[in-house]
Amino acid sequence: MKPVIRRRECPDTGAWPDSLPPLLRRIHAARGSTCIDEAQPRLSNLLPPDSLGGMEAATALLADAIARDRRILIVGDFDCDGATACAVGVRGLQMLGARNVQHAVPNRRVHGYGLSPALVEELAALGPELLVTVDHGIACHAGIGAAKARGWDVLVTDHHLPGEVLPPADAIVNPNLPDDGFPSKVLAGVGVMFYVLLALRRRLRERGMLASEPDLSVLLDLVAVGTVADLVPLDANNRALVAAGLRRLRAGNGCAGLKALIEVAGRDAQRLSATDIGFAIAPRINAAGRLEDMALGIECLLTDDPSQARELAAVLHGINAERQGLQQDMVDEAESMLPRIDPDAVLPPALCFYDPQWHPGVVGLVASKLKERTHRPVVAFAPAEPGGDSLRGSARSIPGLHIRDVLAAVDHAHPGLMDRFGGHAMAAGLSLPLHSLAAFRAAWQTQVAAVLDPALLQAELWSDGELAADQLDRHHAELLRDAAPWGQGYPEPLFDGCFDVVGTRLVGANHLKLRLRLGSRQLDAIHFGGADACPVTARVRIAYRLAADDWRGGDAIQLIVVHREPA
Repeated sequence: MKPVIRRRECPDTGAWPDSLPPLLRRIHAARGSTCIDEAQPRLSNLLPPDSLGGMEAATALLADAIARDRRILIVGDFDCDGATACAVGVRGLQMLGARNVQHAVPNRRVHGYGLSPALVEELAALGPELLVTVDHGIACHAGIGAAKARGWDVLVTDHHLPGEVLPPADAIVNPNLPDDGFPSKVLAGVGVMFYVLLALRRRLRERGMLASEPDLSVLLDLVAVGTVADLVPLDANNRALVAAGLRRLRAGNGCAGLKALIEVAGRDAQRLSATDIGFAIAPRINAAGRLEDMALGIECLLTDDPSQARELAAVLHGINAERQGLQQDMVDEAESMLPRIDPDAVLPPALCFYDPQWHPGVVGLVASKLKERTHRPVVAFAPAEPGGDSLRGSARSIPGLHIRDVLAAVDHAHPGLMDRFGGHAMAAGLSLPLHSLAAFRAAWQTQVAAVLDPALLQAELWSDGELAADQLDRHHAELLRDAAPWGQGYPEPLFDGCFDVVGTRLVGANHLKLRLRLGSRQLDAIHFGGADACPVTARVRIAYRLAADDWRGGDAIQLIVVHREPA
């Protein structure tokens, strides 16, 4: 769908230091920041851990387990947020004196999502006394009930939205619990676990249980990766966590696994950005949980042996390449199901896809791609097991539509239609039997149509306005890069303007290189996947990002074209 370019309001307000360039003041102000502490928050600005609900009970459980040398089992999740949260939990508890910490993770195909009774049965062989869930648990009533029936204590750390009834855990830490006063509701699962460790360190200190004060900031590389990967909004609190983690990674102080993943992805650690995490590092970790077993990803994040880390990173790199091919095939098949894909296509307000040959670990990516292509909320399903009658689905939304609330409304109107569901405003997961698919599709489309403002179906690109010719240089490109982290809720700067086209050439299968002119300046630009976007005219209007061209080096820059149309 052809987007409309709109320009952000850039209020000239706020208390900014003279050292901050005017371009950055304008960009930060357009994102709601009014001072440098909001625009570029530091760890000293973090919200206090004790302001997060459930900490008293959670830290009491953990402190008692450490004091009594009880067997602690951390149960992760099979995405990047869950894997990093698991690694942070294991590493952090060991730093705080726990001598008996193990970890486990469900296999997507074998156990399904979260702590299930089947997984609990397998975990019994490990003999846990305290079970800690990370990045899941708030919807795992049956699994937690099974764990409690075995006499285990259970601590849930999660950030997903709760249902009307909470699970029977001994303690729950989740900023999205009703009446929780924690100001930031957008911590990722790894952020919640990191906060638990901060609060536990304080409790152990007060009890006199710490011989020395461990520096938990060494875990922030993992916190940054999980936070960016989960696409939670980067409010000031999350930006402080991500920025600190990026500083560690750029300084070469990340854990062995992340350093190996940066290397195998071909990224420059010294210039690593949140975009690199989102598009290069996180997908390689995620690939393990999508196609194989996330235990591989967690093992990579936990090893301190550089040689083993490189071996595991190479395996993850190979799995990710397989995932990319499978994803492209599934996206192509999904697009073939649409009546037609063109700028004038008339599509229903919500889309639902299913193919019996699809892989359940990749349907979330298919839903994301089709959502981007059509600017419609999308849910994609695959068999939970090859040839099985149970389906697993992933839903992705557009701004302005709370996707989990839609699923909750469907469940309220049609009890029992879905076996389970959960998630966030922009992404959710669900499962249902194959025979319910047609009924779900109808209920899904009806509910979306009932609550969605049709105006939201117009795709928009929000621009930070024009850049003058003298701002299109390496200095400003590096200013923008180093002012990060940019991400969900605090988007990377995007500009628009009109340029003369001096020349074009095709790169790869479908990428378009352009030589543009603005006044007397000639500039290189690339439009990834843009060869067929629209005919090349003598003058174009583009929405673009200004980037340093590290491949050519020196003062070289290039414009990364996001959208192109005739001027």
